[in-house]
Amino acid sequence: DGDTGYKINRATQDELKASYRRLCMLYHPDKHRDPELKSQAEQLFNQVHQAYEVLSDPQSRAIYDIFGKKGLEVEGWEIVERKRTPVEIREEYERLQREREERRLQQRTNPKGTISVGVDATDLFDRYDEDFEEMPGGGFPHIEINRMHISQSIEAPLTNSDTAMLSGSLSTHNGNGGGNINMTVRRVTSAKGWGELEFGAGDILGPLFGMKVFRNLTPRCFLTAQCGMQFSPRGVRPSCSLMTARHLDQNTMGYLQWRWGPHSSMTTSVVRDTKTSHFTLALQLGVPHSYLMMSYQYKFQDEDQTKVKGSIKTGWFGTVVEYGAERKISRHSVLAATVSVGVPQGVTLKIRLARANQTYLFPVHLTDQLLPSAVFYATVGPLLVYMAIHRLVIIPYTCSQKQQDLELQRKSSEVDMVKKKQEADCVCVCVCVCVCVCVPPVPGLIILNAWYGKFVTDNSARQERAQVIDVTVPLQCLVKDSKLILTEASKAGLPGFYDPCVGEDKSLKLLYQFRGVMHQVLSADTEALRIPKQCKYTTTTQPLYNHNSTVTTTIS
Repeated sequence: DGDTGYKINRATQDELKASYRRLCMLYHPDKHRDPELKSQAEQLFNQVHQAYEVLSDPQSRAIYDIFGKKGLEVEGWEIVERKRTPVEIREEYERLQREREERRLQQRTNPKGTISVGVDATDLFDRYDEDFEEMPGGGFPHIEINRMHISQSIEAPLTNSDTAMLSGSLSTHNGNGGGNINMTVRRVTSAKGWGELEFGAGDILGPLFGMKVFRNLTPRCFLTAQCGMQFSPRGVRPSCSLMTARHLDQNTMGYLQWRWGPHSSMTTSVVRDTKTSHFTLALQLGVPHSYLMMSYQYKFQDEDQTKVKGSIKTGWFGTVVEYGAERKISRHSVLAATVSVGVPQGVTLKIRLARANQTYLFPVHLTDQLLPSAVFYATVGPLLVYMAIHRLVIIPYTCSQKQQDLELQRKSSEVDMVKKKQEADCVCVCVCVCVCVCVPPVPGLIILNAWYGKFVTDNSARQERAQVIDVTVPLQCLVKDSKLILTEASKAGLPGFYDPCVGEDKSLKLLYQFRGVMHQVLSADTEALRIPKQCKYTTTTQPLYNHNSTVTTTIS
């Protein structure tokens, strides 16, 4: 392909038979008189036979190609008809997996929660001199929590098509608060739609009854309709909404929403989402709020999934400008900070931490006025705090966790690695008698030396020791027709190989001769390799031109 320079095709049945016969010749027990070597060769011979049985059977091979060795061990394959095609086998496997997931989902809930803590820190910037003099406690600013909101929801599947959801929330603001509880039942009617019934009650507002319907009108258009009735001491307050959406292209959606009730409005928006950006343009006309909003988010293509975003929203209430960033700080945690600057809202710093299905919000209101100092500290302060915490806490903790995981992985695989090493040594001993057959005469390809493992090339890391194994003989046996082709898979699975450094980055180093010229190549563990030199491969080889002297390669 375009990256590797060549395309790796699946082996044909004739190629499988040829490789099978070749390996049987290498590992045949009758080639050894020593009882111990004969027993080891018999084990290798049986492994080759088992692999050939899997790869020569179309159904087993389809399972192995798609899902690997674990796919052959999945329960439920006994009900699969042997005459099915690979596509039908894959569909059957996915169906079995879905049934297992559905059974597992029925045994657990899916909790989701949000905790929001509003902080009033306006005393940091809006103080007056006379207030400073009269303030007790030595003039320290007064920071308080003026609002809190907690919501939690759980859901439990009743059947394959019915799901029950229970949610509740508590809110308080300046000493006054309330709460409500809601019960929702959802039924999936078909692949094109579902419906919901909602029942709720609260201590401020009365009982609530609502209904919601979703329907796919076409493959590119869907419709959502919702209506409800809120019973309060002032009477019944009906409301309804209708939203339709359509795919404008592969990455763009258009929305049109109409609401009727206490807050009637008409909203239209266009959302474009790609791998590197997210853009939204929305216009709302209604009572009491009408606004025009535009936002843009850029997604960096890094492993931390960093995003920067900015938005502007203007309407009868004023204008608000927001900007911020979001970053993944661990496998299940995302941290985001946003600065909101507006008239007449002032300056607010919003911090959000998402951990799995739990979200924690901390809106910190800094000032009611547009003060440059508040904007500066709201922007620079979180960056400095994050950099300090990231360097002093997150990085050491992550390194410590990786080291602990690596040690656990090494301990858990210690017994297995001893077995793998014994098998690799057995392969080398058993095939030594056939190496002379695999080594072609000049000008063919001759593997002179080969090493596999962790190489230390940085002089600053001399305290680290290289962990490599000699794989010259196994690679000599893999040469066929003066060519050596290795696919984009870990070399630890090749015959005569094993992993000498579990969890470390490994490479394969080759010193070979072709047409009287010696070459050296170093390739990554999962990097495709194809030699001799005139063939296309991903790594660059370097010829060693000093043929009159002895070639010496030092591994450091």
